[in-house]
Amino acid sequence: MLFGSLNDFEYKLVNDARSEQLYKRGEVIKHEGDKVDSFLYLRKGMVKLFKTDKRGKEQILSINKPGDFVNLLTIFSKANYRYSIEAIGDTLVCDVDLTVLEHVISSNSGFAMRVLNRMSKISEEIIENRFELGQKQLKGRVATILLYFSDDIYHKHTFELPITRREIGELITMTTENTIRAFSEFKRDGLISIQNRTIAIRDYERLKTIAKSG
Repeated sequence: MLFGSLNDFEYKLVNDARSEQLYKRGEVIKHEGDKVDSFLYLRKGMVKLFKTDKRGKEQILSINKPGDFVNLLTIFSKANYRYSIEAIGDTLVCDVDLTVLEHVISSNSGFAMRVLNRMSKISEEIIENRFELGQKQLKGRVATILLYFSDDIYHKHTFELPITRREIGELITMTTENTIRAFSEFKRDGLISIQNRTIAIRDYERLKTIAKSG
């Protein structure tokens, strides 16, 4: 655990500087341009990190799940958010005042190393995931996202998609039309069934093969 190396006094400092807030689907937690002044930990639900271009088109950068430190790569920039954070379901966010966290980091080298290690791991995962996704064709990208929701988020083969087909297209940098077409082909080929927003993976191994082969 990230906070496992804190002593009782340090843990109390962090706990006293902590607040929690519940967000509904579609509520923006942080806007692009907001000042970075706190450390965000996702207790429940999911959020999307996204940027908006000059035409108002969104590009989803990542989806964060419970247990994720949402803005860990941003907190030491001493600047403003370069992306927005939005709840994609009922979401509980823990917010820790950044000045308190910085004080604990400066006084506890063990905790500082844990923070650096976690930052490195997140950076490596982002680079690896974006690189791998970029090497895949349309079906490989959609299959990868479906497996991500199945394996990493819900841990089951039947689940309700937390984002729209359009948002999935934004996440995998494909058009909405092509994303919908991939879903339709997966359904036609018996890999998945679709009922409104509910997805049931019917042929997990074939979907894994498509995700792996791209």
